[in-house]
Amino acid sequence: MFEEFDFDMLIDRMLSNVSDDFDKREGSVIYDALAPAAMELANFYIALDMVMDEVFADSASYYYLIKRAAEKGIYPKEETYAICKMEVLPTETPISVGDRFNLNALNYMVTSVLGAGAYQLTCETAGIAGNQQLGELLVIETQNDVNDMQSAVLTEVLIPGEEEEDAEAFRERYFSSFASEAFGGNKQDYKEKVNDIDGVGGCKIFRAWKSGYDPASMIPGDAVRQWFAQQSAATLGADVYDWLSRVYMAADNKLLTVGGTVKCYIITSEFKAPSLALVQNVQNLLDPDKTAGEGDGLAPIGHVVNVQGVREETMDLSMSVTYREGDSFASLKQSMEETMDEYFMELAETWSASDHLIVRISQVEARLLLLEGIVDISDVRINGASDNVTLAEDAIPVRGDVIG
Repeated sequence: MFEEFDFDMLIDRMLSNVSDDFDKREGSVIYDALAPAAMELANFYIALDMVMDEVFADSASYYYLIKRAAEKGIYPKEETYAICKMEVLPTETPISVGDRFNLNALNYMVTSVLGAGAYQLTCETAGIAGNQQLGELLVIETQNDVNDMQSAVLTEVLIPGEEEEDAEAFRERYFSSFASEAFGGNKQDYKEKVNDIDGVGGCKIFRAWKSGYDPASMIPGDAVRQWFAQQSAATLGADVYDWLSRVYMAADNKLLTVGGTVKCYIITSEFKAPSLALVQNVQNLLDPDKTAGEGDGLAPIGHVVNVQGVREETMDLSMSVTYREGDSFASLKQSMEETMDEYFMELAETWSASDHLIVRISQVEARLLLLEGIVDISDVRINGASDNVTLAEDAIPVRGDVIG
């Protein structure tokens, strides 16, 4: 903004205010007297230009972007630690909370017991490093004698670890906060709260469970009333009759509706299907099952939330390929698979912002044709069909077999 205010421009402007009756050439008394002031002013304008960059979020450096976003209550996401599952044989091996294990360059600590021979471990290294390996663990430190232990295996990443949010992702999140206002459990409010949960990379929120229900269909008709009048604790059993009576009375009094139900699909921060542990963690934070609708979680009172994970739908690919001389399917198979993995990952990254993901044959052809060694491709089929595949709202694609 102030680029033109350099030393030459300022000294010329200052000298122009001095009478031409005096010597104003470089080296003269007047020039030498004004030059230091012109230099300081030039430095001032450079600093002022930097200030102008830092006060606006679209050009601010990370430090000042954080200060700007903090005014709106938005802060960068800190790095988190991967939470994993360990399975031990024999299952009666005495493992305690606080025991430590190692896998390659990473150490893990037992943080809870999941069941017989199953334990929850937290990686001691923050970030995505803890998401990237599974396998046989070595004992570092235990509180009990585990000499009879046959194996300890890291079998699953329950909640992926995340890196500290980078500047551009944080900047985008800050600007997106102005797109729609989060308030009182509206859709934007749910998205912000769910996306802030560790391990979650995106979500989709729906007003009601899409199962074909509507409030009017839940009100008992004459035939239902006649049938219910014939039931009793003797015919159905006390527990069944008590439950059925409560449901019937709620429906008959028009209290049983879907108006306060919310369905929430989530995807992990690595854009994969979440583990059951992550889904349950999000469920407990939003609306615990034991007190559904009571407002004991982040969801507003009266909202019954059903959290589910995205489904991974396998895409088997077949095609007719013309290879360059010296190349073959065997030599290029790994590259072809990696190319398709990248394509499906790109789709998964856009899942939360898309109504439905579409796997396009044209994209499969175009990406594979970029590989050295492939001359031409025809007759591309996805799951045996020569059409694009439109996935359901809760599905993401993953690569299956690639046959060429």
